[in-house]
Parts: sequence; C-alpha cells; structure tokens
Amino acid sequence: MSRTTNQKHKLILRARRIQGQVEALVRVLEEGRDCSDILHLISATRGAMNSLMTELLEDHVWHHVLNGKHKRTSQQIAAANEVIEMVKSYLK
Repeated sequence: MSRTTNQKHKLILRARRIQGQVEALVRVLEEGRDCSDILHLISATRGAMNSLMTELLEDHVWHHVLNGKHKRTSQQIAAANEVIEMVKSYLK
C-alpha cells in the first residue's frame, strides 16, 4: 500500500466504522428486529465497504498498475480512468 501514514490512519478508521456496522448488524439480528431495519443496515454496511474498496482499488491502479516511477502516457491515463469508473459504477 503506497499511502502516507495519515491516509493509512483514515483507512483504518473507515474499516473500524465498518466493523462497528457489522457488529450492529449482528445485534439487530440477535434481537430479531424488523426486516426493514436489518436490510437498511446491510445496505449501509455494503455501501461503506464498496466505498473503501473503490478507494483502495483506485490507489492500486495509480501507484502499482501504472508504475509511478515512469511517465504515464495519455492512453494509460485514459485506460486507468475507464477501469476506475467501471468499478465505481459496478459497486454503486
């Protein structure tokens, strides 16, 4: 992972919020709460996970797939943007 310490910390905080959402999901399932409450929580958790995955994937493309040590061509930049946008649209 090619992130600064501050960015890494932010990602960890996001993952911990997702962990809290999953723990809340377990609690509402154990309590036998209404299906609509459970589905809403699942949807929110999935959205948070997809958002985190999108951010990490985008970082991976820019820093590892397109080697940051070499100058990127306009074709590489366009292709990377296309892949990132496809993934973002799929994960919405």
